[in-house]
Amino acid sequence: MKNNLTKLLSQKKKTLIMGILNVTPDSFSDGGLYFNNIVNALKQAGRMIKDGADIIDIGGESTRPGSLPVSVDEEIRRVLPVIKRVRQKLGKDVIISIDTSKAKVAEMAIKAGANMVNSLGGFTSGVELAKVVADKKVPVVLYHIKGEPRTMQSGEIKYKNVIKEINTFFEKQMAIGRSYSIKKEQYILDPGIGFGKRIGHNLTIIKEFKKFTKWKMPLLVSISRKSHLGLILQNKLNLKKIPSPEERLEAGLAEVAVAVLNGASIVRTHDVLQTKYFLTILDELR
Repeated sequence: MKNNLTKLLSQKKKTLIMGILNVTPDSFSDGGLYFNNIVNALKQAGRMIKDGADIIDIGGESTRPGSLPVSVDEEIRRVLPVIKRVRQKLGKDVIISIDTSKAKVAEMAIKAGANMVNSLGGFTSGVELAKVVADKKVPVVLYHIKGEPRTMQSGEIKYKNVIKEINTFFEKQMAIGRSYSIKKEQYILDPGIGFGKRIGHNLTIIKEFKKFTKWKMPLLVSISRKSHLGLILQNKLNLKKIPSPEERLEAGLAEVAVAVLNGASIVRTHDVLQTKYFLTILDELR
């Protein structure tokens, strides 16, 4: 299946879509919708594929600000039945990503039918994940975070140079990968919008997205429904309340446009159909 992804990524004029499927009780936007409900999760996966998703990203642990970690066993309990059913019902060509930073979860997910790993923090939670990625020869997203989800948005968040620090993170993670013989073509890079970053940091990442193209690797951007969008809208438009996650689509697509025009090749989103329409036109203009 990784060959399917490689083939898709080689189509330079087509920006890929990664549809988000959280099987958690507490994710910030869709928490609880597909938790402990394989039927609903399978329907949503099928809907996203029909709407134009190239990848389904299945996650069993919320990483919203303030969230608490779950055990390996609980995460496996949440994601494995969904991965198995998606693979069984939607076929061998669907690309399934497991959204985890835990080696055992990744290993079990790949055995169940996942094709790639989307790892918040890359290999920082343990080099065992690098070993799994190397052994299974699957693509891996190195997803930047400063701190950990529980505390990443609390207190003072400082960067001397946010772009430089993210690129240093990528460099360090790939150095770990080299020691396990992970190949360059297995990497996808994500600068981690909203993960240990204030509004200014997020905007700098979008404005200077081109600086991540130096790696000559696929770049993923995940902006969908994030809180900084609501905060900017409230501040600039003098709104009484922050727009809900579902009301942030157009704001997020504005940032997506800048990222894609500056090198992003995969867009991770909750809103697959709207994003598909948007990217279809944007790709024609590139």
